[in-house]
Amino acid sequence: MEPQSTWQTAAILIARLIFAAMFAMGAAFKFIDMGATAGYITAAGFPFPLFLAWCAAILETLLVIAFLTGALFTPAALIAAIYVLFLGFAFHGPSHWAGNQAEFGAFMSHFPFAAGLLFAAVHGPGNVLAVRQGWPGKA
Repeated sequence: MEPQSTWQTAAILIARLIFAAMFAMGAAFKFIDMGATAGYITAAGFPFPLFLAWCAAILETLLVIAFLTGALFTPAALIAAIYVLFLGFAFHGPSHWAGNQAEFGAFMSHFPFAAGLLFAAVHGPGNVLAVRQGWPGKA
């Protein structure tokens, strides 16, 4: 493992906190009003909306834990990137743009987020405050 400078360590920890905060906010909104989340899922045309809402809340909670601890970081970041892209297409994709141009902006915002998650998956959780469990060479 390469040594990290102080600024690299700080940048990685801040990035992990940002990832964790984004998913923590998503999970919190779901837990606060699971019915509203299920309604949003229904509006997108998915079956079993309450079940999927709970699955999403649990997934987001597990992602928060992975980003905060560094445990299983690489697979978590890969799963998160796929999840973020899925959300972009499912809830803000091209079928939504005609009715509301702001949906295009919401759709596009998922791509830099996914790119950051992919970059994180490649580089791992850093050398500080990271439980070293996961794929060989990365956490």
